[in-house]
Amino acid sequence: MLPGAATALLALAALAALATLAACGATAPHRARPATALRPIGAGLRGPAGLEASVYATGVPTVATLTFDSRGRLWAAAAGLSTHTHDGVYLIARAGPRAQAQARPQPRRVISGLDDPLGLLWRGDTLYVASVGRVDAYSDLRGTHFRRHREIVKGPVAGGENNDLVAGPGGRLLLGITATCDRCTPTSPYSGAIVSFRPDGSGLRVYAARIRAPVGLAYYPGTSRLFVSMNQPNDLGAHTPGDWLAVVRPGENFKFPACYGQGGPACAGVPKPVAVLDPHAAVGAVAFMTPEAALVAQWQVPKVQKVSLASTGAGSVSPFLTGLEHPLALVLARDHSLLVGDWGSGRIYRVAAG
Repeated sequence: MLPGAATALLALAALAALATLAACGATAPHRARPATALRPIGAGLRGPAGLEASVYATGVPTVATLTFDSRGRLWAAAAGLSTHTHDGVYLIARAGPRAQAQARPQPRRVISGLDDPLGLLWRGDTLYVASVGRVDAYSDLRGTHFRRHREIVKGPVAGGENNDLVAGPGGRLLLGITATCDRCTPTSPYSGAIVSFRPDGSGLRVYAARIRAPVGLAYYPGTSRLFVSMNQPNDLGAHTPGDWLAVVRPGENFKFPACYGQGGPACAGVPKPVAVLDPHAAVGAVAFMTPEAALVAQWQVPKVQKVSLASTGAGSVSPFLTGLEHPLALVLARDHSLLVGDWGSGRIYRVAAG
């Protein structure tokens, strides 16, 4: 990000644009444009001019989510989705963009015995991990061993896919939960929803309802505006609209399964998305590398998309990174570089200004 006053001005401009967006929900969102302005930026990736990419770390097969602890150490979770040999949470104590491949440290698996951990969040000295059918809290880390571990949320949907975790207002944690089917009406209010709960797991409640698959959750920096990537149903073939990036507010209802972004009476009253991404994209993490744009990882249509937030109306969409196998994880480092976890290759890339 730009330092000082320039950052503040850009952030204010972005917030003003987002306020305009909220006021003009009838504006149709833009779909993705072809990759016309990307060039080789290193490490086999293509991206905008002025950026450089390198391999930051390797050794986490099926890397699914990334986060940093208070010491600036990178943590990664692996989720096999169908096979779970490498599932778990890994510590990557140090690595660097200029390190030679043979000098990169091998990540160490610190937590095992999990099924598809897709949510990873440090809050103070506690690491929260969301996986299938549970949320766990780990604390009192000694070296590479947590001395304290507690399952704080059981379920909340039996066998349900728990996705991203984020710290929300009021000290609560928010979690996205994928619906257990493409077309059926969920029997649990927590299936196909964003839920919130206290750090000890108590006070579980629905934050926003009837979302087919809320995957990536990220607050716009310095605000309580929650951006969410959403996957549409998989059983509609060519009739499936693109996946969404949306701003989600407490109490909203997206009317799954009747509404899947097709418009018309079934979607009456459903909030409009900020952007429509590729159909069957299998969207993942959301991050903000600059104040005027959101980045969204696409697993199935492999690229990182850029959604402009600095113009009036809904955000325009354009490819930001290509050359990835199955990108799923995004996180910003302290130096404002972007780390991209490629589930397909097990590589973690660093992208920064050249």
